[in-house]
Amino acid sequence: MLILCAGCWSAKPSEVVVYTALDAEFSRPIFKDFTQKNGVEVSPKFDTESTKTVGLAEAILAEGRRPRCDVFWNNEILHTVRLQRAGLLEAYRCPAAQVFPPEFRSPDGYWQGFAARARVLIVNTNLVPEDRRPKSILDLTAPQWQGRCGLAKPLFGTTATHAACLFAVWGDAKAKEFFTQIKKNQARILSGNKKVAQAVAAGQLAFGLTDTDDALIEVEKGMPVTVVYPDQGPDGLGTLFIPNTLAIIRGAPHPQQARRLIDYLLSPAVETKLAEGPSAQIPLNPKVHVKLRTETPETVRPMQVDFEKAADCWEAAAKYLRQEFTGG
Repeated sequence: MLILCAGCWSAKPSEVVVYTALDAEFSRPIFKDFTQKNGVEVSPKFDTESTKTVGLAEAILAEGRRPRCDVFWNNEILHTVRLQRAGLLEAYRCPAAQVFPPEFRSPDGYWQGFAARARVLIVNTNLVPEDRRPKSILDLTAPQWQGRCGLAKPLFGTTATHAACLFAVWGDAKAKEFFTQIKKNQARILSGNKKVAQAVAAGQLAFGLTDTDDALIEVEKGMPVTVVYPDQGPDGLGTLFIPNTLAIIRGAPHPQQARRLIDYLLSPAVETKLAEGPSAQIPLNPKVHVKLRTETPETVRPMQVDFEKAADCWEAAAKYLRQEFTGG
């Protein structure tokens, strides 16, 4: 009986468990503020830089019948949609979410997008003169950059999301040809977007494909780099903007605390802090007015993509990319 009672008292009613793919250096301060304001302790679970979103999504899938996670803070959208389709998300119509653009939220309340990043080219200005800077993701396949460009392995994180979006927009044949040509062009495949940005900043690569948060860190450190928002011509594909997403796990151990955390994360104060902080996230809440260090979907041509269709393409895209970039 004593053992049973001890087990009963081991639960923490003032706790919320968050699986988050956003870097700890960016998300921990947000969690600390939430705890100070609400008295609810946040227990975050992070994953490695190389697997991030995929690893956390697979953990949620594995825990399906006995969830440990309350809130999934994903740094992209594709795997959030996949979890919804697997029936693992709980609908919550957060009052704060209603002002966000409809394309960045689930119509049924299963997930909410906020704080976006753009997929950009980071270019070493010592190695590449201004008049020769790449302007498109297609430059990753250009012979002049053979062995001098790079990207993160397209099986995880925002690079995997970007790949699935290209399969959705271009179709299988063109997307497969693009990644085949990247491989033939001997582009360096690194473990994460941060590694790509650091390699370019160090002069190990002339340019690479990464996210705005990782690129801006190198810019603001004073490294010899600049950011190019790709594919901006009149007929260009446009720059892909990927939101962070929030979702409550179905059967979450702490549903009330989960809703409180969602309410807090979607507040203008949090998007303001993420925009002003090192990660330079792009606010999606129209009530947020802050000086930005990045372009937005209103200031550059955005890539038009249906994220639901991209989720449909994920399995086929991942299978092909595994064969191309891992041999199995």
